[in-house]
Amino acid sequence: MAKARRQITEKLKLVDLVIELLDARIPLSSRNPMIDEIIGQKPRLILLNKSDLADAMITNEWVNFFKEQGIRALPISSTSGKGVKMIITAGEELVAKKREAMMRKGIKPRAIRAMILGIPNVGKSSLINRLAGRTIAKTGDKPGVTKGQQWIKVGKTIELLDTPGILWPKFEDQEVGLRLAATGAIKDEIIYFDDLAIFVIRYFKEFYPERLIERYQLTDLQEDPIEVIRQIGQKRGLLVSGGEIDFDRTSEMIIRELRSGKLGPFCLERPTFKVEL
Repeated sequence: MAKARRQITEKLKLVDLVIELLDARIPLSSRNPMIDEIIGQKPRLILLNKSDLADAMITNEWVNFFKEQGIRALPISSTSGKGVKMIITAGEELVAKKREAMMRKGIKPRAIRAMILGIPNVGKSSLINRLAGRTIAKTGDKPGVTKGQQWIKVGKTIELLDTPGILWPKFEDQEVGLRLAATGAIKDEIIYFDDLAIFVIRYFKEFYPERLIERYQLTDLQEDPIEVIRQIGQKRGLLVSGGEIDFDRTSEMIIRELRSGKLGPFCLERPTFKVEL
């Protein structure tokens, strides 16, 4: 991570625009807190990726939230292509003053150079392939696919610098780690699905209770999220010898269904709960 930060700092002087890719389901939790310090006053465009998996009403609140911070944000989906065409236009608008100044000096503007930043598994490679109209960057559903930096031309309009995903070494807020893990930004090999399931059930009980009732055909929701998981395991027949609920399998199933969209579009954090950036 220290190496990646050094590489980004070195390349930053070569770019006109920073494109920060976030997960629309967890916009603040998927922001690397070092980014503000690294990029300084560079023009920035925030892309709320995976918006097709996010709660549209809450995503709109996030767009307004970032607008209040003076940062333009666009909801997109790098897999379906939704909103992707707006990226180039927004990027051109953000660097328009610089390009106009170059033209006044008699300098012919070159293609916009943009750096794409984001934590692992947020969809950078899928976005680059979508913008380029061909497969250039490796993609995957696990964090850590992009290993180095590369420049990619997108027509004559823009040149993109891809970078490895940067994740900070520790979380001061435990719930940030839980949100990241629940949405797949942290490798499954180092997480506990039961902790994630308890966190997700508790959140859905408060904000999306009807989703749980409908998806798992429950008649009611127990107060204790552990008991809700037991209810779901019973409904799905996830049992071990003796008829007890297989808590681990049930927990993993809930998280897999959350990530795949079977629990519907959702956001695991809302701007009204957060302080200003």
